Amino acid sequence: MTFVSHRHPAGAGATAPVQTFDPQAVRAQFPIFREPRARPLVYLDSAATSQKPDAVLEAMGRYYSTFNANIHRGIYQIAEEATAAYEDSRRRVARFIHAGSPREVIFTRNSTEALNLVAHSWGRSRLEAGDAIVLTVMEHHSNLVPWQLLASERGIELRFIPVTEGGELDLAALPRLLADGRAKLVSVVHISNVLGTVNPIPEIARQAHAAGAVMVVDASQSVPHCPVDVQALGADFVAFTGHKMLGPTGIGALWGRRSLLEEMPPFLGGGEMIREVKLTGSKWNDLPWKFEAGTMPIAEAVGLGAAVDYLESLGMEAIFTHDRELVAYAMERLREVPDLEILGPPADRRGGVVAFTLDDIHPHDVATVLDADGIALRAGHHCAMPLHERFGIPATARASFYCYTLPEEIDALVKGLHRARQVFAR
Repeated sequence: MTFVSHRHPAGAGATAPVQTFDPQAVRAQFPIFREPRARPLVYLDSAATSQKPDAVLEAMGRYYSTFNANIHRGIYQIAEEATAAYEDSRRRVARFIHAGSPREVIFTRNSTEALNLVAHSWGRSRLEAGDAIVLTVMEHHSNLVPWQLLASERGIELRFIPVTEGGELDLAALPRLLADGRAKLVSVVHISNVLGTVNPIPEIARQAHAAGAVMVVDASQSVPHCPVDVQALGADFVAFTGHKMLGPTGIGALWGRRSLLEEMPPFLGGGEMIREVKLTGSKWNDLPWKFEAGTMPIAEAVGLGAAVDYLESLGMEAIFTHDRELVAYAMERLREVPDLEILGPPADRRGGVVAFTLDDIHPHDVATVLDADGIALRAGHHCAMPLHERFGIPATARASFYCYTLPEEIDALVKGLHRARQVFAR
């Protein structure tokens, strides 16, 4: 089917040309969907981790089978090939997010490590007792816990932008949270992994900078699904992860403004992040290697580079349009299920995520019934316990979509939910 251009979420780049996007053809390039099964796999958990296309698996296999060697220091041929492939992936990622330079892209294990890097390196060198950090009630734990640890250690105040009943940030509260000048950092998720809410990052960043605060963005759910220009976002740091964007586990990235990264102390100590080591002290390497200690996930970086190429071949605008068409269809169909309540904003203000409750049936029980039909659905608090507490519920069931998701899988979900109601009928 052909999708027309769609309005980008905040911080995205210019509108791409109209593209032809065929999710059936995309799906055929993912080996997990070709695997024979008693029941076809209906995978609705891409917000947790995405499936991997042939192109990514083949790129990693080529590394291991043809030029497996450690990077940067070897002067023999396959070591140089490995180094070239690793650094080429960094360049691809930098281009993908519109970084000013590949040196602003630091490879990490995932978004969690990227956010911890900012907390440990920038936070511990810049924040002190009496300062404040502004977060939101909808954050993933990985954008809460590092700041909680830092706040406890340094006597820093944590402040929170509240979430409305409709699942969006109450930005009327932000000026008050910034007014006294004590807030030195604002850290906000771009797209909520529970509500699907697309937050207006450029506006939040504008207010943060006007108050003298640094802006951090958790882009774990946006970089994989829509065009993201880190410079247009107005952020100072942006974290994202490979395994949610068709790449392998164990690789993610932190983008940071070069001027900030240059001033920050290292996060981890060891090999490669040094220029010179004496018994009594060391000198640090240049960016980005100052933050990449030890043997890095080389094959995973190669896989991430291949994932970026694959996503660009599909077109990020087309992927996001597909997500939004699916979420609109899903919200329409789910309303047919009695006693089902959907959390979050309307379909035109969210990404491809739908979290819901079904009467008083525990989400784990819902997921168990669906699993018997081959439907993979996430159930729990989705590493967002405070957000669930805000809505007075312990957990939700969550369906999330990607480039390989088909409308008939949503139909299967709805059918399965009707069956779950029957199973637990009193």
